[in-house]
Amino acid sequence: MLSKETLFALSLFPYLGFLYFLTKSGQTPRLALVGFYVLLVFVAITIPAGIYAQQVYGAELANVDWLHGGAEAFLTLSNILVVLGFRQAILKLQRQPQSEEH
Repeated sequence: MLSKETLFALSLFPYLGFLYFLTKSGQTPRLALVGFYVLLVFVAITIPAGIYAQQVYGAELANVDWLHGGAEAFLTLSNILVVLGFRQAILKLQRQPQSEEH
């Protein structure tokens, strides 16, 4: 059976594919795209934070509040950027004059 660490690492590949196609499409609002990339920062911080929690405290990351909260802050930032990016795009579309089709 695959461990949760292995599944976590393997999940990176589909996400990188998602980012590639999202970027290549050119249709994703820039701020939202930045938010999706910040999720990689969250992953990059979570891995060493988890190792540190295990080595120093002998506990999982979720049980070391200050480390877990610090790592989760990047997940929160990522979510906020994605939401704000799509919100900006929606507001921009709403401000554009509607073309009349007959």
